[in-house]
Amino acid sequence: MAGPETPPENEVPEGAGLADHPLTARRLEKVTRLRAEGVEPYPLGYERDAAAADLHDRYQGLEADTRTGVEVRVAGRLMNTRRLGRLIFGVLQDHSGRIQLFAEAGGLGRDRLAGFADLDQGDWIWARGEVMTTRRGELSVHLADFALLAKGLRPLPAKWHGLKDTEVRFRRRELDLLVNPEARRIAQVRAGVVSELRRQFEERGFVEVETPVLQVQAGGALARPFETYHNALGLPMYLRIATELHLKRLVVGGMERVFELGRVFRNEGIDASHNPEFTTLEAYQALADYHDIMRLMEEVIPAVAERVIGATRLAYRDRPLDLRPPYRRVPMLELVSEALGAAITPSTPVGELRALVGAAGLEADPDWGFGKLVEEVFDERVEQHLWEPTFVIDHPIDISPLARRHRSVEGLVERFELYIAGAEYVDAFTELNDPLDQRARFEAQAAARAAGDQTAHPVDEGFLQALELGMPPTGGLGIGVDRLVMLLTGQRNLREVVLFPHLRPE
Repeated sequence: MAGPETPPENEVPEGAGLADHPLTARRLEKVTRLRAEGVEPYPLGYERDAAAADLHDRYQGLEADTRTGVEVRVAGRLMNTRRLGRLIFGVLQDHSGRIQLFAEAGGLGRDRLAGFADLDQGDWIWARGEVMTTRRGELSVHLADFALLAKGLRPLPAKWHGLKDTEVRFRRRELDLLVNPEARRIAQVRAGVVSELRRQFEERGFVEVETPVLQVQAGGALARPFETYHNALGLPMYLRIATELHLKRLVVGGMERVFELGRVFRNEGIDASHNPEFTTLEAYQALADYHDIMRLMEEVIPAVAERVIGATRLAYRDRPLDLRPPYRRVPMLELVSEALGAAITPSTPVGELRALVGAAGLEADPDWGFGKLVEEVFDERVEQHLWEPTFVIDHPIDISPLARRHRSVEGLVERFELYIAGAEYVDAFTELNDPLDQRARFEAQAAARAAGDQTAHPVDEGFLQALELGMPPTGGLGIGVDRLVMLLTGQRNLREVVLFPHLRPE
């Protein structure tokens, strides 16, 4: 009896029709034969009462060659089989892990054993049998019955190769999850991070809300939006680039602690730490400022790490990293001054700063102002060196149009970004709640937009009218969820933690 084939990786070309290749044609013929024999290859009505991981936990340490007398029903994907004389061993993979199946004529009968041998790698099956250990001590289910639940018409990548091609892994994530345990681990950690972030904020009295993805004006961040069109309203619209402005309108409406976990979209570049579609958690707390939000982050970040991976001290990129508070606090201009070898203050003339930037070997657009020049130096010469958790505080006002003016330093705002392992994880402000100041900044942004800056803010009259009702002093934050998952799973590429990253079509 022929066992399941395990073809070399990518032997069946992508997009090939089922009848166009011998491997898939053979499986298609099996479907036809099974139906002719009265067997439905995609049936319903089978239940399981045990998962692979639960069986391993329950029977850990069971002696070799032991029969338990306990019958279970399992279901999952048949990853491979091997024949040893009159015995057939299979590996069943479910959502929790793998368990061995032990098949022989004494348990199944000869005809049913032949049917089991006729299964292919990748078939979904149900199995019933006694929990036992083999003579070698392998925990197994001794089959008394089985059923095909879903015939796999395309073969999986060969088990001894795994799935190594990064392009194929990201494009065919279902294959990646099937054959790579690490991909499944990352997906599970991501789910845990999202769940724990939600719990942390709910426990502190924040209410989760949902705000529009389609917007007439895309605001709340300096970014280029994706454009679309609303046929029923006859309006051009945009995918949101942030949830900030709608959330602050809710604070105005009396919801004093709100947060949203959701996707935002920015029509910008793709690299190891950026994807045009990504997940953020934004939260706003009335009667708070950026100092309160820093303390909040020192509580939430280590709590999520402890709950999800069981540790706040970890190794990332082969370097130790400690997420326990307190986190360092350092002004942005202090770090930029160190990088340039000259003291930079908000009163430093733009021409002098531009000359220092050029002398440092950095290119600067002639239209850039003070804040953009500072940001360029920080991005190119500072950011990657901030390894331990660091709050970079007090940013220039012209790159922070939604943040409140600094209470004691002219030209700066009360803003921080949290950097860990050379990347930004949190952006937070003492929110600007002066509607006159906000209108003036929106108008300055609109002028920059008219001059060609497609990332600048438009004037959002709806938001301004909300501020004119009066918004209490408020602290706000945005957490990059994808990057936090990268950190806690030890990944260097954002695409590893996004289940379906954007790729150019084949």
